Amino acid sequence: MSALKKLLEKPGLIQAPGASDALTARLVEQAGFPAVYMTGFGATATTLGMPDLGLMTGSEMIDHARRMVRATALPVIADADTGYGGINNLLRTVRDYAQVGVAAIHLEDQLLPKKCGQLGGIRLADANDQARSLRGAVRARGSDDLLLIARTDALGVHGIEEAVRRANLYAETGVDLVFVDGVKTIAQAEAIARGVHAPKVLSIVDGNETQKLTAKDIEDLGFRVAFYALTTLLAAARASARVLATLRRDGNSLSASSDMAGYDEFMEMVGLQDFHDFEQEFGQP
Repeated sequence: MSALKKLLEKPGLIQAPGASDALTARLVEQAGFPAVYMTGFGATATTLGMPDLGLMTGSEMIDHARRMVRATALPVIADADTGYGGINNLLRTVRDYAQVGVAAIHLEDQLLPKKCGQLGGIRLADANDQARSLRGAVRARGSDDLLLIARTDALGVHGIEEAVRRANLYAETGVDLVFVDGVKTIAQAEAIARGVHAPKVLSIVDGNETQKLTAKDIEDLGFRVAFYALTTLLAAARASARVLATLRRDGNSLSASSDMAGYDEFMEMVGLQDFHDFEQEFGQP
């Protein structure tokens, strides 16, 4: 049984901070969290320097996931967008994510070109067509331990009632969890908690009202997994921008040192000592 399945069998909320790259995934592990979320928003930003508008290909996302799985012992929950094409692309997507060792993926009900769930202008697939695709994803998974999360982006398009209806419909397809994206208010989170009768995910996006919710609050509402998709990315971007502004203004970075890790601290973060130990034991004398 996979580590994520074991976590889901126990009571309590699984907090999965977002990581946009392998280094951040290591930091999530070092901070003591039980799982990490590979955010498509962050993957797009760090790989392409562009917004989350469906610009990453399936192969790019799989490669990103592979690097993240290698970098951490934590179960990796990955964004798989819409499956990257037609139904046979979905088949390949499910199998490829399973092959690289990802613990779970989420599949959304947007039509291409997809967008970040917090943005406007989203177009949705027919709910029954999406349910059929999700049943295909369950078939494609077979006996693999990969968990499937059905995501709906209906909240920002049609409102809470349709989002809840779709989440419950998708739960009947054999997926493991459901996820209503685009939640911005505590009232929306509470309505989803009341209306969705299946294991469910809540994504906390910094800057929205839901940022006020503590882990205990989210657990008490009945959610099993909480994503913090953008927290580390936004923090890193702000700190980097501040240091660069200081360097440009002052000609050195001394006054911004509090925003920076020390060299030795960073080497510890990336596991240098493990490589030194291995080299000492098995390298050439």
